[in-house]
This record gives sequence, C-alpha cells and structure tokens, in this order.
Amino acid sequence: MTLRIGILGTRGIPNNYGGFEQFAEYLSTGLVEKGHEVFVYNSHNHPHTERTWKNVQLIHCYDPEHKLGSFGQFIYDFNCIIDARRRNFDVILMLGFTSSSAWGWFYPQQSTLIFNMDGLEWKRTKYSKPVQKFLLLAEKLAVRFSHYHIADSVVIQSYLKNKYAIASEHIPYGAEVHYNEEESLLQEFGVKKHSYFLLMARMAAENNVEMILDGFHTSNSQHKFLVIGSVNNKLGRHLVQKFKHDPRIVFTGGIYNDPQKIHSLKFYSTLYFHGHSVGGTNPSLLEAMASRSLIAAHDNLFNRAVLQQDAYYFSSYHEVKEVIENTCRNGREAAMINNNLKKIQEQFNWNNVISKYESFLKRCVREKVSRELKRDAPIKVEGSRY
Repeated sequence: MTLRIGILGTRGIPNNYGGFEQFAEYLSTGLVEKGHEVFVYNSHNHPHTERTWKNVQLIHCYDPEHKLGSFGQFIYDFNCIIDARRRNFDVILMLGFTSSSAWGWFYPQQSTLIFNMDGLEWKRTKYSKPVQKFLLLAEKLAVRFSHYHIADSVVIQSYLKNKYAIASEHIPYGAEVHYNEEESLLQEFGVKKHSYFLLMARMAAENNVEMILDGFHTSNSQHKFLVIGSVNNKLGRHLVQKFKHDPRIVFTGGIYNDPQKIHSLKFYSTLYFHGHSVGGTNPSLLEAMASRSLIAAHDNLFNRAVLQQDAYYFSSYHEVKEVIENTCRNGREAAMINNNLKKIQEQFNWNNVISKYESFLKRCVREKVSRELKRDAPIKVEGSRY
C-alpha cells in the first residue's frame, strides 16, 4: 500500500526551528524512501524556498507570525488546513495541536486524521492561566476531531486513556548515534574534557534551570557549568543577573545548526543536566543519550520512562548539589552510559520509529476504509428480492 501523506503542524523542513521540525525531517524522508508520496507544509518565511527537499514535496503557506506574533500561528495552521482539503491525502498527520485543533471543523474528513498529541502543553508554566485553559481546550478538540492518536511517551499514552478513554499508539522519537566528537571544539568555551557540567535548554520554568544552577552555585565544585540556550527572555535575564558573580557559570547563548559542536560538548561533559519536567519523550534527552553523556535528570515519570535506572535523579537544588559533589567516572557510570546507548540503538533509533509510523499509518487507513465500506453497504431485508 502506497500512501499519499500530508504532514502539518510544523514551520517546515529542513529543520531550522526545533523538535517537531527535526522529527518531520526524519519522518518525511524516511517515508519517501519507503515509496510513499509525502508532503510537508512549510511557512512561507522558511529559508528553504524550493518546492522539494530530498524528494519530499514542500507546500509553502502564508505565515503571518512575524507580523502578528503567536496569533499568526493560528492563521498559518488555518491556511495549511484549507490547502489540505483539496489535496486528497490518504493520511493527514498533525504534529501537535496547540494552534490547529481550533480549526477542527475544517479538517478534511475524507482523509485519515492522525494526531501526534505531543506533551501536556497546558501544564507549561511559560503560559498564562488563560492560555493554559485554552491549551487544555485545544487538547480536547484534538481528541474530538482526529480519527487516531499517537503518544510519544507511555506516560502520555496512559494520560490519554485515563482522561479521555481513548486508545493511542505509542511511538517514541528517535535519535542518531554520533561518533564524530572533536575535543578541539572545547577550546572555544575554555573547558577541558570531563571537567565541566552542561545544560542545554530553553529558559523556561518547567525546565528547572534555576534549580539546577542553584544546586551548582552552592556546591564546592571547581568545574565550570556551561548553560547552552538563549537568555533573551525574562527568566534568562533573571538567571544571568542572579549568577553574574559566580565565574564558574557561563551562559554561552544558543548554538544552532552545528550538530558536531553540540555533540562534542555533550560527549566530553562530566555530567549533562536534563531538567525538563513537562512533555513526552524529549528529543534533547535522546540526543544526550546518543552522544554518550552521563545524565542527571529531573525526577519525573517522563524522564524515568526513558532513562529508567541509568541516570542520577534530582527534585531539589539540594539533590543537584549532592549529585555534583559525589559524581565520579567509574564502572557504574560507564554502565549507565552504555545502557542508554543501547536504548537508542534498539528502541529509539530512527529506522524503528519510521517503520512503526509506516505500519500504523497503513493500519489506520485500512481500518477507516473498512468502516466506511460497512457503513455504506446496502442493508439486506429478510424476504426481499434485493
């Protein structure tokens, strides 16, 4: 079965933005390699202006986010949905729902609609209370208007079952194992291998950056702590001001489109801190595992579902301090790193993820077609000549 697939919900590929865009990049090219016809919707502001990329068809839609801010995302999603109505897709895969499910009444019902339900967006503290209420409504609308659902985490899968009494397919994200680390790249940051701590994240409250830095600040460590990520928001500026007198803490700003540098920083770090506490299977966590980092993670169900026993966990700055002051590279740490690498190779690798998506998309289309055939079949009346 060859499918005609439309992928909506991202700013487009190749990835210049974030997690869902990276996912769309891997998934679309993987499905094309398997013989399917794949279309990805791109913002008209995307720097790649061609109509194809690696044999994936690109559909550029008007996106006023640069003029209207976040509200522009709703207009962009609406434009994508209206265009999809005339494309006769077998499958429409929606990545997330925050600004698209409000237009659920316009979804093309002739296509099989599948939502990747993302994380618990309405719990993110970066949003105001009214926005959080809207995001919870958007989640309900996504459940209402879609035919099938995908959860990237078993925790999200359980949540959907308990809250909405719906079944969802668990398919995680993927990551690539890298072996191209270069120690010389550390010179730019003034650190040496296994003599610095590392955090890469958006400056958002649910990523617990302040908790992690509080723990490090109170520790007796002589290592540096590199904080990778833009600090050009309220929390970022607060953190820079709060820790400006601790010369060990270095805010480097964001590093974009340099995977080799990012991988090398992760690989050579003493300890990689992952403070994310809201969402499903976080791509940055998988990438740290694939880069063979020793990981300290915020203690929550999402992180434990992925890392299991192969990480240090913390839920307060006191526990961060304790982890920092007591971590040393020995046999146990080496086993943790190897176990996480094995998870990437066997469970979270892109080939497996893409194959699972392909199988699920095909199954959903077959089931929807079968239901429609049964619904449209003529009713036989006993004793009738017909």
